Amino acid sequence: MDFIAPPPPVTREFLAIVLAGFGNELVPLSGDLGNQPCPKALLPISNKPMIDYVFSWIEKSGIKDVLLICPPSHRPSIYHFIYSESLASSSSLRIDLQTFDDSQGLSIGTCSVLRHFSSRIKEDFVILPCDFIPPPSLPLSKLLNKFRIETMSDGAIVTTCWFEPPSGKTAVPEEWGADSQATPIVWDNSTGTLLYVDTLDNTDRNPEELELRMSLLCRYPRTNMSSKMQDSHVYVCKRQVLGVLQQKGDFESLREDFFPWLCKLQYQKTRHAKYGNVLGDLEGSEPSSPDEGREGPLVRGSLRVGVVIHRAKDGFCIRANDLPSYLEVNRHFVNSASYSLPSDPQMRSLIDARASISPDSTIGDFTKIDERASIKKSVIGKHCVIGKMAKIVGCVILDHCVIGDGAKLESSILGKNTRVGSKATLVHCVTQGGYEVKENESYRNERLDITDWEAEADQEQEEEEVEEEEDSDEESS
Repeated sequence: MDFIAPPPPVTREFLAIVLAGFGNELVPLSGDLGNQPCPKALLPISNKPMIDYVFSWIEKSGIKDVLLICPPSHRPSIYHFIYSESLASSSSLRIDLQTFDDSQGLSIGTCSVLRHFSSRIKEDFVILPCDFIPPPSLPLSKLLNKFRIETMSDGAIVTTCWFEPPSGKTAVPEEWGADSQATPIVWDNSTGTLLYVDTLDNTDRNPEELELRMSLLCRYPRTNMSSKMQDSHVYVCKRQVLGVLQQKGDFESLREDFFPWLCKLQYQKTRHAKYGNVLGDLEGSEPSSPDEGREGPLVRGSLRVGVVIHRAKDGFCIRANDLPSYLEVNRHFVNSASYSLPSDPQMRSLIDARASISPDSTIGDFTKIDERASIKKSVIGKHCVIGKMAKIVGCVILDHCVIGDGAKLESSILGKNTRVGSKATLVHCVTQGGYEVKENESYRNERLDITDWEAEADQEQEEEEVEEEEDSDEESS
């Protein structure tokens, strides 16, 4: 009898670590809907959960294993999404969903999260936010390949990605909060090396100037500098980075603490000599191949930080981590949309023949649109009801919203289950899920959340009770 030897175990090359936080910059859109949380990761972009774009990007790179980290309160909703029939049947990813006991009012840095889960990370890893929307011209494999080459050639330990945000973004009111700020960085284009990352401390100390050491300019005399780049928060790291973070326990943020510190090691000899021994010799990461069992070459760590720069002209790239960016990315997908009436007879019957829907709009399944309603350049979610003669321009409306007859909405974002009364008007407004705008009410440049609405209702009830008491006093007298 012939015995067939079992195949050798497959070594994972990379683990993808996806961070799905509370989304404080997206409040009130990410606020709780009653007792149910509204996870940032599941907020739709063009009627698809934003984290789905990240999962697709990871899967196309060849990575199969994902460590997804979210707040405990978001776990049930995200678990249901991951193991829903649609995602489970279409994705080959193996997702390990874990929670980190974070507080919504207190932002915990990525360094702390990595320390907490270090026992689950056995290989080199890629950190990704749940809100990064990359263009087709920036595959994740581009970053992975740069990392593979440079860790083998000179022992680089990190590859980062910075992007130039799209120009001509839609203007939004100040009440929505500040747009994502660019970070001044310095890099060497010939070697693809990140040399300097500006920090909040540097800005507070000297907001008008950028201070660079002569040792940096001597080693890299032809540097590039830009104050327009934004951090994608996508980092490919050697596992040895976890050892450094354990020793540097005061580091909270990778961008604000770890990377600025690491950049200095590249051109400051004293620091390089001191911390080079912390990382030790870096064994080259080997790609999957028939020779996988062979030991890789031993490369002395250079502590170099690689960088990939993505220009706006090379494709639309954004992080949907605040309200202005969330509206902008939805509008980007709307511009490339081509709406046509649904082929399904049941869903087609829900859209009145006299309704006007522009081609650059997206309409979710089982949404009812009544006669003479007008929808232009907007994203409408599933199971919504759009009343007669309602006018919607440049809006993002999430699932299960009801828009009354004659209502007018412009450049607004409506959270799930929002109800807008007849002839009400919203211009540049954002609502929390479950918010109710009454008939004939008008709001402009507002962030409308349930607490304000409930406070108004309580005040009205108190006024009614006072009036009733006064009436009863008059009758008794």
